[in-house]
Amino acid sequence: MKKTFLSSILLSFVSYLGFSQALDKQKLDAYFDALEKNDRFMGSVAISQNSKVIYTRSVGFADVESQTKADQSSRYRIGSITKTFTATLVMKAVESNKISLDQTIDKYYPAVKNASKITIRHLLNHRSGIHNLTDDAAYASYYTRAKTEEELLDIIIKGGTDFEPDSKMVYSNSNYILLTFILKKSFKKPYAELLKEFITEPLGLRNTYVGGKISLQNKEASSYTTGENWVKAPETDTSVPLGAGSIVSTPTDLVKFSDALFAGKVVNSKSLEQMKTLKDNFGFGLIQMPFYDKKGFGHTGGIDGFSSVFIHFPQDAVSYALISNGTNFNNNDISIAVLSAVFGKPYSIPEFKKGITLSPEELDKYLGVYSSTAIPLKVTITKKDNTLIGQATGQGAFPLEALEKDKFGFAQAGVILEFKPAEKAMVLKQGGGEYRFSRD
Repeated sequence: MKKTFLSSILLSFVSYLGFSQALDKQKLDAYFDALEKNDRFMGSVAISQNSKVIYTRSVGFADVESQTKADQSSRYRIGSITKTFTATLVMKAVESNKISLDQTIDKYYPAVKNASKITIRHLLNHRSGIHNLTDDAAYASYYTRAKTEEELLDIIIKGGTDFEPDSKMVYSNSNYILLTFILKKSFKKPYAELLKEFITEPLGLRNTYVGGKISLQNKEASSYTTGENWVKAPETDTSVPLGAGSIVSTPTDLVKFSDALFAGKVVNSKSLEQMKTLKDNFGFGLIQMPFYDKKGFGHTGGIDGFSSVFIHFPQDAVSYALISNGTNFNNNDISIAVLSAVFGKPYSIPEFKKGITLSPEELDKYLGVYSSTAIPLKVTITKKDNTLIGQATGQGAFPLEALEKDKFGFAQAGVILEFKPAEKAMVLKQGGGEYRFSRD
């Protein structure tokens, strides 16, 4: 559900790769030990090969306040990975002749602009043009409160459209919220019941379901953002994201679902091929994620302080999933390390050097609004106590760790900011790119 210009790049390399027959679990454990010891990551991972789980690991706390340690039965919100489940349910509806991919949505919601041109396929592919409700500033005023179907429809209808249907792909959570309602109308059953009937019960996914208010007693993890300490994040009411981001699961359940989906045990082979068929790198609830010369299919997710990813590599029958409820590290780097371990590629155990502490007064020389000719947005630098805070236009704020004089980092997105106070400038480094900003 979350969107940020600082989101990590997809896994991508160009090289030969083979499957490692002997996973070095000891080294992988040492990798996660380093993250845990330095309080950089909280969450769980799982790996399967040939439909057998070969590695799991949990790090940190499911709930910091009660000091409840995470384990493999800890349940996390998976955010937009929910869309893969929703797309799967849509294909079950297609197979049951309850929905046609090319039918227009005016049958259901004629008040939606361009409804007579927008198809089910367009919703699945994010090619409808329907405005994304989570992009609006107003979203922050209601996402923690329950919303009815009528209220959400009103928001979506008033949001209008941003482009003509099928003219391009722009990610919109509104598409999958509408698909949730269409599934309910088609089957005459609620989304949660459909998820249970067609996916979780047949596959034995006991830890996967539509979430409600987070319950520690039900092994559900809270989520956190970073500052000087872990700060509990506000909690999205799951009546808002629905089929775009309401599911709770575990990495072990996600790899089991992934294995079954790509083995043709959930939808038939025709449906699976349609889900995998990409248009502007997006299928039905799936995106392509390359790793070296391999092409995986999966999805990422982010909601509140949770972040997640699952990937399946069909040629090796390998599935991988990560769900985090708090991170002060680049989760993409964690995924690269785990997959490197799986496929026998080199990776290093991270070493953490303690940063420096600056007084609030010392931070003043970095404050201001910075703009660049290379990126069409501004970055505002403020401070809270003795922590520098960055915020890009239309995005959430993020804390910056003082690494050394004039150098700050946001490890979660792999971002480094190097300030040049004398030049009233700042250089942003991420993913191998460098972008110079000038203070307005």
